[in-house]
Formats: sequence, C-alpha cells, structure tokens
Amino acid sequence: MALDRWIALALLGVCLAYGYAAWFTMDGSMPPIMRRLAVWPSSFPKVLSIVGIVLCLIVISGIEKAETKEPDIDYRRLHEYKLGQALLLLGLMVAYALLLRPAGFLLSTMGFLIGGSVILGERRWIIMVIVAAIATVGIWYLVQEVLGIFLRPLPYALGN
Repeated sequence: MALDRWIALALLGVCLAYGYAAWFTMDGSMPPIMRRLAVWPSSFPKVLSIVGIVLCLIVISGIEKAETKEPDIDYRRLHEYKLGQALLLLGLMVAYALLLRPAGFLLSTMGFLIGGSVILGERRWIIMVIVAAIATVGIWYLVQEVLGIFLRPLPYALGN
C-alpha cells in the first residue's frame, strides 16, 4: 500500500475517534435548554468528522487517482531533501509554543515569523521585519479587540 493510503488510514482512525467524541460524548453534557437549539456546539465537529471520514475512504479506495505516476516523495531518497530546514522549522515551532506565555504574543510571534523566513531562505531583512510586524500586530488586534479574547501582548515580566 502506498504512503498516501497509510496516512489516510491513520487519519481515518483520528476522524473516527473525533466523530465518536462529537456524536456521543459532547451531546451528553449539554444542558436541556440547549437541546432545543437548531445548531448545537457539536454540529461543526460532526460535519467535520463525516467529511474527514469520506475523504479518507476516497483516498484509501484509490478513487481519486487518475493514472499511476512516480511518487512525489521517495522515502528511499530522504537524504536528498532539505530535512535540516524541516527539522529547524519544527524546532522553531516548539520554541514558539514554549515562549508564547513568558515572552508574550508580540515578541514570540515576530520572532517565529522572522526566524521561519530566515530558515526558508529570505534575506531581505527590512521587508521581513515589516511583514512580520504587520502580521503580528494585525492578528493580535483581531484576537484581542475584535474577538475579545485576552492575548498577553508583552512578556510576562512587563505586563499584568
């Protein structure tokens, strides 16, 4: 079986577990007054699990394949790919997750965006810093002010 079918089989297990949680465990803890609503809090997870299961079954059955071709990723030639960049990006993601609270959203997100750009090969520093600053402040503003979800902007030592 091809790599994409193995991945689809693993995702099918995740979608089945997610669907079980959406169909059977989420609805049991709802108060009676919410059971009269047309859309329940579990409606989107139910739809998402069904779509995921259908798509995984399509990939596993091979319906989506028109013709056979060379696979895009050859696991026998992994040493030829840029694994260093991928591992550095994964490490950067872990560092971002660990630094999000102590360093604050603005500093850690700008560091993540600039660091990711450097790892991927961007060398125009001015553009990189401007884009990272605009994206970071824009996302913080939308989450904090528009959605009303508190997101610590500054390092923990500087803010309340």
